[in-house]
Amino acid sequence: MLKAFQPKVSINWTNQIEEIPKQQWDALAEPLKTPFLEWDWLHDMEVSGSAAGKAGWLPNHLTVWRGGDLIAGAPLYLKGHSYGEFTFDHQWADLAYRLGIEYYPKMLGMSPFTPAMGYRFLIAPGEDEEELTGLMVEAIDQFCDRHGISGCNFLYVEPEWRSVMERHGFTSWLHHSYIWQNKGFQTFEDYLAAFNANQRRNIKRERKAIAKAGLYITTHSGEEIPHRLFPKMYGFYSDHCDKFGWWGSKYLTKEFFELLYQNYRHRVLFVAAYNEGDDRHPVAMSFCLTKGDRLYGRYWGCDYEINSLHFNACYYSPIEWAIERGIQTFDPGAGGRHKKRRGFPATPHHSLHRFYHPRFGQILRSYIGETNVMEERQIEAINNDMPWKQTMPELKI
Repeated sequence: MLKAFQPKVSINWTNQIEEIPKQQWDALAEPLKTPFLEWDWLHDMEVSGSAAGKAGWLPNHLTVWRGGDLIAGAPLYLKGHSYGEFTFDHQWADLAYRLGIEYYPKMLGMSPFTPAMGYRFLIAPGEDEEELTGLMVEAIDQFCDRHGISGCNFLYVEPEWRSVMERHGFTSWLHHSYIWQNKGFQTFEDYLAAFNANQRRNIKRERKAIAKAGLYITTHSGEEIPHRLFPKMYGFYSDHCDKFGWWGSKYLTKEFFELLYQNYRHRVLFVAAYNEGDDRHPVAMSFCLTKGDRLYGRYWGCDYEINSLHFNACYYSPIEWAIERGIQTFDPGAGGRHKKRRGFPATPHHSLHRFYHPRFGQILRSYIGETNVMEERQIEAINNDMPWKQTMPELKI
């Protein structure tokens, strides 16, 4: 029996997501669990100058079309450095240098400056995912070969998608993030009850420190967020990054936060700390995004240091907000083993890599297994030292 006729597909590369119709892109991106691959988020990164060629993030998005219909896409960037990725591949760059191989530019698949799991190719429902994935990988290989790109890397990948890409020859590198998971908590007290007595007392003491300082914390979400809080959040973010100088990870522009208000505030949660009697001028804020049953912490900052304010604005208040709304996972962002003591176990995630120089690729494949075993042991050691009252069930993300 003959297959129904379908027009041939075509491959297209673009340096501007603006050239891709928003409605068609979001038809593929909105069903995903992650909010960080949606058109507005990526578009605002580009037009604000946050993720642009001048910043070392040259957009190079891959799309697959059948006639005028977008059936697959991949947000991709050509990188001239490794900043803003939070997957520290500097040892690979150093090895490439010693081997006389040009490591940069490299092809990168991730949502810029966003160390949160969920990256994958966007593929329309009803399409043959394996076939389209093969077609897209082949297009990437050809592009990299033609332009002398050292390798292709996908970071913070969706767990189910990892196995798909491994079948297409990509090598997995194991990492970990600290992610809170809702274990059926109905109240914040349920969350506290999971800890041993010592840490439970510590968290209660940290929570009380806010009232002792004459502050209170509230949340602002979605369309209810007033415009004035977006430039304020940028100020907190900017000042906080400046404290760390070169290592401050200050990547987002003021224009990005303005666009965030215009285009994407329906996914935004601000946690703000105010002096008692003042509900307009926060002294500290944290910035989260939410989609479905997931919450993601991004940035924070404060006017002045207050004991335990960071823990309350970035962990306890978002967790309380999440429990009230049935949120199942909360990824608070990169770094910070102090998260462990607040109920964020080490949770595995993977990046995917392909190096096009034969010798370099062979070294990766030869040593990555040992590297991953060491990472597994580190994750196990971290989680064996969690301050739980009793053993908690294994995390599944």
